[in-house]
Amino acid sequence: MQQRQLGRTGPTVSALGLGCMGMSALYGPADRNESLATIHAALDAGITLLDTGDFYGMGHNELLIAEALKEVPRANVRISVKFGAQRGPDGAWLGYDARPAAVKTALAYTLQRLGNDHVDIYRPARLDPAVPIEETVGAIADLVKAGWVRHIGLSEVGAETIRRAAAVHPISDLQIEYSLISRGIEDAILPVLRELGIGVTAYGVLSRGLISGHWSKETATAANDFRAHSPRFQGDNVDRNLALVAALRQVAQARGLSVAQAAIAWVAAQGTDIVPLVGARRRDRLAEALGGLDVRLTADDLAAIERAVPKGAASGARYAESQMAVLDSER
Repeated sequence: MQQRQLGRTGPTVSALGLGCMGMSALYGPADRNESLATIHAALDAGITLLDTGDFYGMGHNELLIAEALKEVPRANVRISVKFGAQRGPDGAWLGYDARPAAVKTALAYTLQRLGNDHVDIYRPARLDPAVPIEETVGAIADLVKAGWVRHIGLSEVGAETIRRAAAVHPISDLQIEYSLISRGIEDAILPVLRELGIGVTAYGVLSRGLISGHWSKETATAANDFRAHSPRFQGDNVDRNLALVAALRQVAQARGLSVAQAAIAWVAAQGTDIVPLVGARRRDRLAEALGGLDVRLTADDLAAIERAVPKGAASGARYAESQMAVLDSER
């Protein structure tokens, strides 16, 4: 397994990370035994970075990871945790809380669920508009000093917020959506990250399955599946987006790759400071994703992919309008 360092001050991790959210929430039912087997398969393949959030299934995801890691030496894995999202008993999103006391309370519960004495990267899931980022990062810095947290990360924030956060404490990485059809970070955010020596953990590299090569308009989604409401999966948008996938498929097949492998390889090729996260819930999907790391795209390959899926070609926003409005990264 190739290794990449998350920024100048962050940990060294596998060149591909496993995003575990879908094993607990937002993409319909997941098979528990298969989820555990997938985490074990990822570890066996050399993946060391597991990404989760304390609000994924209201703690379910952290408990699942804890079960999977019971017999795994703690030094063999890096756990990245997001916090701050507030949810009701019915699953409704209620906003964000990143006040210093809330930060420390959330970590206490996370450590209990994980059965660990520390997390490797701790990050607010979104910017809390009521709390200066300096206060949130300062609270996590206290936890770093106490040994409960090893590194501080950010998620879905813009260039100004990144600068303000980095002035308080070194930041290991920004977690943000980045894929062939979500390239918004390239203009203003990525240059600042590279100036400051901050890495990227890129989620949504397959755009929630849309550019995986496995999605079709006939794919069934549960009512509580994110994709049932995502603009990119609706109406004419999905037709136009699937046309991009068809064009990408031609390029991928010419290189002996699956669509997913080409999409993952493209993200990985954008810089050694970027670690793609794949949300595989099954071992076969994980195996396919791992194949994307074996690819060395040439300049001609990258140009062909760019022609198939030009920057800005996606139809529909990556989140619904109400969610886009709270993303600091989109301002």
